[in-house]
Amino acid sequence: MMFFHFSIGFIDVWVAGQIDRSVQAAVGLISQSLFFFLVIGMAVANGSVAAISQSFGAGLRRRAFRYIGLVLYIGLIFGSAIWVVGRLFKWQFLGILQVPDEILPVTGYFLDVFLMLLPAYYLMVVTNAVFRAQKLVVVPLASTAIAAVVNAFTDFGFGLGWFGLPNFGYKGVAWATFASVTAATLFNVYMLYHHGLLKAETFPPLRWVRKGLPYLLKVALPTGGMQLLWHLGYMVLFAITASLPNDNVNALAGMTAGMRVESLLFLPAFAFNMTGSILVGNSLGAGRKDEALRIALRLTGIACGSMTLVAVCMYPFIDPLAAFLAPEPAVARQAVNYLLYNILSIPFTVASMTLGGIMTGAGATIYTFAVYSSATWLVRLPIAYTLGHFVWKDAEGVYLAMLISQIFQSSAMMYILLKRDWYRFSMMKRNNKGCRTEEECCPPPLEGAKTNVRPAV
Repeated sequence: MMFFHFSIGFIDVWVAGQIDRSVQAAVGLISQSLFFFLVIGMAVANGSVAAISQSFGAGLRRRAFRYIGLVLYIGLIFGSAIWVVGRLFKWQFLGILQVPDEILPVTGYFLDVFLMLLPAYYLMVVTNAVFRAQKLVVVPLASTAIAAVVNAFTDFGFGLGWFGLPNFGYKGVAWATFASVTAATLFNVYMLYHHGLLKAETFPPLRWVRKGLPYLLKVALPTGGMQLLWHLGYMVLFAITASLPNDNVNALAGMTAGMRVESLLFLPAFAFNMTGSILVGNSLGAGRKDEALRIALRLTGIACGSMTLVAVCMYPFIDPLAAFLAPEPAVARQAVNYLLYNILSIPFTVASMTLGGIMTGAGATIYTFAVYSSATWLVRLPIAYTLGHFVWKDAEGVYLAMLISQIFQSSAMMYILLKRDWYRFSMMKRNNKGCRTEEECCPPPLEGAKTNVRPAV
């Protein structure tokens, strides 16, 4: 599924690069903005996994169905609301992003189409979470594959005029995203109906919503807060790059291309993140703190070592990869510079991603929130603005700031792992009070549970 997500972004950027550097720069800006618009949906999706999986695990099917209906309501309402608000304040938003005049018309068109897409995108995000909560992971995999195939066909067809289709240029790229997400959403809705999850009892009355919503928010808000600050930080970073004194459009396009190449390295890093969460969570649940620490250190070492080796192997291919994604030489040079700094940061980036998963498994997400937010807002952005606008006055200052922030972030996470009592956030301590047997101390958790807080609904 992560590979399909990667292919969607990679093809978008490649096709945009074949059209024009301004299109590639616009794709980078608006794609990052889209993640910001989706923060509420992703937070609700995380909360729904906990609520729905625990309800099914406890045999409370009616409550599970009502939570499914509740997240569908939320997806439609917030997706539509952000679309309307975004349309009303479109030009103010583009002004905040410091979009250069050269790419303003293209960026505005992409924003129009992507805002129109939000209701369907919100539904896709929450329905994927509904299926994951029931371990029906094949459905999200299939819907992501459908999105990838439709996106590739329409990108090549309507963006470049392949397959005998009309060439709409950048407009074809924008509508390719709309078509792919809509197709995936329609598939998910059909699968909800097919699995008997879309019926009258799925949609709860308002009286139940008032009781069920607080638990969903309790789980979703911390995650949403971290994602909000993270994606907002990236938007500010793009705004800093867009307003650079020199070569800003090439820098935006090169940064967009470089990020797509870099994301290939993040696929296994995300796997280490999820593995750490599962293994450390299981060890702490069984009361084995020393084992949890050993697993954390070993997994972090393996992740950093293996991904550093992959980065070293990728180094000789930086130039051809950049030229492949960015045909214009000036943009390719920016992509190469971006990749050089970010390949240097791979050990630190992978370490912080793996340690973030470990803290999630322990329930210590407050540490991840504090460190990630500090690294972005107190280190990366001030240094990027200072170096990019006053010292070097080009994008290289932004790239160096990203490297420095990753070193800070991974060092802080490692300090927490070794020196702080992050174990206390697990259920182990609370469950062990006053119990006489191992069964009492370590009761089996509800299937798929993500939190120790039980809903009172």
